[in-house]
Amino acid sequence: MTPAIETARAGRIPYRLHEYVHDPASGAYGVEAAQSLGVDPQRVFKTLVVSLDDRSLAVGLVPVSGMLGMKLMARAAGARKAAMAEAAEVERATGYVLGGVSPLGQKKRLRTFIDRSAQGFSTVYVSAGRRGLELEMAPQDLVRLTGGVFAALLQPA
Repeated sequence: MTPAIETARAGRIPYRLHEYVHDPASGAYGVEAAQSLGVDPQRVFKTLVVSLDDRSLAVGLVPVSGMLGMKLMARAAGARKAAMAEAAEVERATGYVLGGVSPLGQKKRLRTFIDRSAQGFSTVYVSAGRRGLELEMAPQDLVRLTGGVFAALLQPA
């Protein structure tokens, strides 16, 4: 049981837990999840922690098939700049290791922004707090549990 699963359970929302065998040699955790579970990569969201210009941290959730636009993330968060947070800082703030960072059950609840494309699906997948473990839930439930907001975050191709 991870803090992310405990958060979903305590939130009394419908969810499904999906487990797959994680390959330690894989560096593309989200893509690996989509392929292993046979799910459209646009429905599997990666949890990216960014540092804003005021040195606060925030979470951006985007499909594993795309990239987080830093200018878009900064705009959504009301900041001038956003940059990927350092790994040690991410792990310290969330309590999760990279590749298993969940938007749910973080040590320090971070402001969360979810790419608006999530609204086009009945359910989306996010990390359950461990590599090889995903939570599937409705996007509206994800917003409710994280206190997040939908925003345009995908970097244009």
